[in-house]
Amino acid sequence: MAKLRKFVAYRNLERPYTRISKFREKSYIKATGSTKVVSYVLGNPNKQFDYRIDLISKDDLNIRDNAIEAARQSVNKPLEKELGQGNYFLQIRIYPHHVLRENPLATGAGADRMSTGMSKAFGKPIGYAARVKKGQVIMSISINKKGIETAKRAIKRAIHKLPCSCTYRLVELKAAS
Repeated sequence: MAKLRKFVAYRNLERPYTRISKFREKSYIKATGSTKVVSYVLGNPNKQFDYRIDLISKDDLNIRDNAIEAARQSVNKPLEKELGQGNYFLQIRIYPHHVLRENPLATGAGADRMSTGMSKAFGKPIGYAARVKKGQVIMSISINKKGIETAKRAIKRAIHKLPCSCTYRLVELKAAS
């Protein structure tokens, strides 16, 4: 299995690739398979909750889909274990749609006969990333008052899985009457 390139190469937000070519097939990126994020909505979406905790980005950057999935798993496990399936609602609020590309360069003996170097350096798709702006909500957890401390601990675990500095805020929801 191929190793993932360090994310430093993809962290900065750049303009997404757009190209208008006289050859129609060159105007599109041939994408890889689906994203690694299994589910964007977990818990009980139909129940009314009193509080919501939002995870907010402090930076403009790309977040790779495997980092989003790792954060989702690290948040969902303690919530499901301590609160139960129906006592929270977790929602991932970003979607990895940006295609990441890599121009692999061969090294070693005979590499000059196989490689095109930088002459056709567009690159092959290797994965997806979500484009996140400063102040954007990455994920939200809706809970009742008894689950606030558990949700805060879970959000702090997710912060360690993401490649950006993040903060969280507690929002009191108005009960619909």
